[in-house]
Amino acid sequence: MAKGEGGEQYSNASLLNKPPSSDAIKLARKHEHGNRLSICNKLCYAIGGAPYQMTGSALGFFLQIYLLDVAQLDPFYASIILFVGRAWDAITDPTVGFLVSRSRWTRFGRMMPWILLSTPFAVLTYFLIWYVPPFENNKVIWYLFCYCAFQTLQTCFHVPYSALTMFISSEQKERDSATAYRMTVEVLGTLLGTAIQGQIVGMANAPCLPGPDDPVLDLINSSKPDELNATEPVISLEHTRVAYMIASGVICLIYVLCAVVLFFGVREQKEPTRPRSEPMSFFQGIKLVMGHGPYAKLVTVFLFTSLAFMLLEGNFALFCSSTLGFRNDFQNILLVIMVSATLAIPFWQWFLTRFGKKTAVYTGTVSVVPFMIMVVCVKSSLIVTYIASFASGVGVAAAFLLPWSMLPDVVDDFKVQNPNSIGHEALFYSFYVFFTKFASGVSLGISTLSLDFAGYISRGCSQPKEVHLTLKLLVSAAPVALIIIGLGILYSYPINEERRQGNRKLLQEQRENEADSETDSTEMANMI
Repeated sequence: MAKGEGGEQYSNASLLNKPPSSDAIKLARKHEHGNRLSICNKLCYAIGGAPYQMTGSALGFFLQIYLLDVAQLDPFYASIILFVGRAWDAITDPTVGFLVSRSRWTRFGRMMPWILLSTPFAVLTYFLIWYVPPFENNKVIWYLFCYCAFQTLQTCFHVPYSALTMFISSEQKERDSATAYRMTVEVLGTLLGTAIQGQIVGMANAPCLPGPDDPVLDLINSSKPDELNATEPVISLEHTRVAYMIASGVICLIYVLCAVVLFFGVREQKEPTRPRSEPMSFFQGIKLVMGHGPYAKLVTVFLFTSLAFMLLEGNFALFCSSTLGFRNDFQNILLVIMVSATLAIPFWQWFLTRFGKKTAVYTGTVSVVPFMIMVVCVKSSLIVTYIASFASGVGVAAAFLLPWSMLPDVVDDFKVQNPNSIGHEALFYSFYVFFTKFASGVSLGISTLSLDFAGYISRGCSQPKEVHLTLKLLVSAAPVALIIIGLGILYSYPINEERRQGNRKLLQEQRENEADSETDSTEMANMI
């Protein structure tokens, strides 16, 4: 009996170690050719990332100032909406990721039905966020409900879309190329969202309200009635509210078009012939992904760096309009940052290919720090602000590209170390998005609450000195400190270029062995 078992083991080992047959080689080549993505496929896949970035940039740059100056909410209530909405959004990410990982394959795929069904409801709730209801008592509840509902529906779109990276091709090179296309389009989406929201709203920006210590008030009090009427502003707060609704309507239309292009232009590939792992509970999923060391370190690194950039993003509009005094130019300054980031994406793609992803993270993130410091230390100057904003956009591009480019490497590393654990890609992506959105919620909540404590005046032409100091800390000192902490943790990140290439070879050999086994099975079936 033992001899028989030994003979069986020997024959299995021989079967596994034998050189691939010609049929297996042909099948492997066919498999490799089938995994190549056309430029059209990559573009259609990339366009699907635009809605998340468009709405995210509009909300990130403008929601705080909208709630304070247009909806005219108390800063305390605005901080509650921003924090609770983002915290809820963060909770939904791993939840949706867990549900997606357990969903069944359909004729449209496993990810596509989530993307398709969530789109119309996400568009509706996004539009309602930018609508000022005609009542005052329950306005906070209105915005909180619409914001949380949109974030939930947006999660049902973005988590499956993020995980789709692993299902458009099994070739790492093709996935990296598609990710580069995606990052370029996502930065364009951020640029588009910033441009649409900023330029439309900028054309209907209601004037500020002078305080008792403002020289503007003295001028008004000393003016004659005829002079006062001649200088009355044409644009009212109602015009600004309508402008926000028009901007949101345009973004909603583009959102739907991008979802349609993604659905019809990308084919989701089915899992290999290996069976998926047994379904696990939600908390087992958390333990699984966070128990993988490289993933935990990568998530921690980008938790700190994301928090830094979220603080800058959420407060830069207020900083430009209130502290620097560029109330009529802040939307153009934001646009310069996004244009610079868009132009820098191809450079960072080349840089990470030439010098490695870890080096690219260090270089790209550190490059922003001098300009964060300069914009608050140099005397207020529009030209200097434009220069600092353009230079900062180069680092912002690295912050967009590199996390999503490094995540597939971590997933591949997990597959090499856990070859029998299959079908958990959505969990890895959803938990990363969870931590990113958690950072956003914390940054927006704390910053708006800090402005409340500092005595922020809604639509005020001038602000107390405490508000100016708070905004300087939020756009410079705090982000720089967080970046330093994140880069310190990155030093211990274990996946370098050598390990990444080794994982790539091992997975390629695994696919070739599967192709060989499939050929052997076919030959045996034909013999029978």
